[in-house]
Amino acid sequence: MRRTFLLLIISLLINFVAQGQEKMLSLEEAVRGQWRQFYPEHLSGIMPYGEDDFTYVEDYENIKKINKKSGEDEVILTLSQINEAIKKSGKEELKHFPFWDYAWQTENIITFKSGTNFYVYNKVNKSFDFLADLPEKAEHIRFCKENKKIAFTIDNNLFFMDEKLVKTAITNDENAGIVNGSSYVHRQEFGIDNGIFWSPKGNFMAFYRKDETMVDDYPLVNTGTRIASLKNSKYPMIGEKSEEVTLGIYKLKTKKTVFVDVKDFTAERYLTCITWDPDEKYIYIAVLNREQNKLKLNKYDAETGKFVKTLFVEEHEKYVEPEHQLIFVKNQNDKFLWYSERDGYNHLYMYDTEGKLISQLTKGKWIVLDFLQFDEKGKNFFITSTKESPIELHTYKVNLETSKIEKITSNAGIHKTVISNSSKYFIDTYNNTEIPNATELKNKKGKTIKSILKAKNPLLDYKIGDMKIGKIKAADGKTDLYYRLITPPDYDPNKKYPAIVYVYGGPHAQMIQKSWKNGGLWKYYMAQKGYVVFTIDNRGSSNRGLEFENVIHRQCGQEEVADQMKGIEFLTKLSYVDKNRIGVHGWSYGGFMTTSLMTMHPDIFKVGVAGGPVIDWKYYEVMYGERYMDTPKENPEGFEKTSLLNKAKDIEGRLLIIHGYIDPVVVPQNSLDFIRSCIKAKTDVDFFLYPDSEHNMRGETRVHLMKKVTRYFDDFLK
Repeated sequence: MRRTFLLLIISLLINFVAQGQEKMLSLEEAVRGQWRQFYPEHLSGIMPYGEDDFTYVEDYENIKKINKKSGEDEVILTLSQINEAIKKSGKEELKHFPFWDYAWQTENIITFKSGTNFYVYNKVNKSFDFLADLPEKAEHIRFCKENKKIAFTIDNNLFFMDEKLVKTAITNDENAGIVNGSSYVHRQEFGIDNGIFWSPKGNFMAFYRKDETMVDDYPLVNTGTRIASLKNSKYPMIGEKSEEVTLGIYKLKTKKTVFVDVKDFTAERYLTCITWDPDEKYIYIAVLNREQNKLKLNKYDAETGKFVKTLFVEEHEKYVEPEHQLIFVKNQNDKFLWYSERDGYNHLYMYDTEGKLISQLTKGKWIVLDFLQFDEKGKNFFITSTKESPIELHTYKVNLETSKIEKITSNAGIHKTVISNSSKYFIDTYNNTEIPNATELKNKKGKTIKSILKAKNPLLDYKIGDMKIGKIKAADGKTDLYYRLITPPDYDPNKKYPAIVYVYGGPHAQMIQKSWKNGGLWKYYMAQKGYVVFTIDNRGSSNRGLEFENVIHRQCGQEEVADQMKGIEFLTKLSYVDKNRIGVHGWSYGGFMTTSLMTMHPDIFKVGVAGGPVIDWKYYEVMYGERYMDTPKENPEGFEKTSLLNKAKDIEGRLLIIHGYIDPVVVPQNSLDFIRSCIKAKTDVDFFLYPDSEHNMRGETRVHLMKKVTRYFDDFLK
């Protein structure tokens, strides 16, 4: 009797679980839900606090300090306390605390930004040391805690405001083609995300000055006005005139600006990796020629802007790509770390300030992604790298003298660490294919002190297809490529399923990682609709070393397509994949790859959806385009071979091209010229235009976009 009762209970539980997993994703859930209800539980805004502690923001309101023991985390500041001080200042109260943009200056002083307002709050006095109500058009806001001044731009000019809220103009250029202090210099290639550089002690402010008056205007059309209006964009196309950038240095004491005397190469060179000397005597610039194959790391006098010396030169027959500032060694102002791919992989080298190479600190067939910080005494430093696996990210400690490297994160997957100011503790937040999100407090040796959070699977009640990560050989027969394969829930290996290849394929992107629901939920949504969804990171994509990436040089779309076809070879050998129903979809470089695959292999691909595609590289911009393709004059054969205008005649399947009408990244001329070529070739192509969208679609527009993409495959591939 008892055994029968237990069997009944087990049966009911199995039934209950099975019923609970019958839920299916809707399209909107798949597109927007991954950032909303299906985003795994997590801690927001983890920051170091004091010497050994950390804070995070709970529910957009309470700032909590993590308790190192098992007790409750302590609330140390609330939104209501901040709003009380704001109310006394006569300003509008905050609805949420901006967890994405705050920092502790001391244990009692916190800075944060909301909109164009900048706040310096003292939690002892319960008041603001500084509350800057910046103009509505203020951008590129940069606070200097050493001099308590805040720099910002309005339109094309640069200003700063002091603690008395007095505004001072640094530049006064009336020509809109001359832009000061903007981070949008060299189209934000070379790791550029800032155009204003306060010196370490706050006595100087360096800034980019971009002259783009000589760059052609590219006409984009705003159709939202009663009569469509012109929206010009400065767009330096490959082989055409490019912008000219200089670096100004403003001295606060004299209120004078000098411009750094850069004489290397032509005026269309690139100024990158801007770094102040810790003593404010010098400023360092990595000067790269327009061809992007020769770099000089130069040292300049901060007072006069005059050239001091070239510390070293880096050259490569294809390209050099500097992306990081110098990192001065803690307590040793005459030494710095430098990122370089000179041995084929991105590693760290130590130099002295006279340009002498002291040592290569990291080495191997893996890359350093990020330098995190030095330890308390400056004898070791912490990095994020792919040493464990190309599809994982871990944190390592490296000894400055011996280069001994020690892995301090353990679980497989993607790790993001926040290290305490004393470097004795760190917060390890990680996820992998099995764990949606976990956060742990660890000591400097990697031992877990406290498990703070282990998120539940937010998709537990949904029928989600199985995902597998594996490896195949590239078209060269020797290089490993990683792929992701998603199969329909409860798939029948005896059935034949249509397959969709999702592709990107270009530099600076990696599609396959050992992470939670890698690739996004739309792919799982398509799997639940009965598709096999396949993605492979071909040669040319990111995080595998210089040779792996630069194989595309002067011939974009050739080796990448060859590798994708090795993926197709693998895919079509699977018994449950219908080789007569293969589709492909990608955006941007992925749109270029989609169109390339549809035209170069029309016998394989039945349906394609290409979003924002580069069609002919002569229509792309200078900085990115010339790095990988050189110019049409230098590489006519390469431009001829890679142009998809020449391949419009080869379309056989159904191809939908989608473009944003005001796309300033991949200009609409790409798609429109391809349509023109299709008309001439008498081939068929479908086209959809988003009149108010730029390069990416967001919000409800993105839901509309993915509905259209989904419907296209349902109509023509199923």
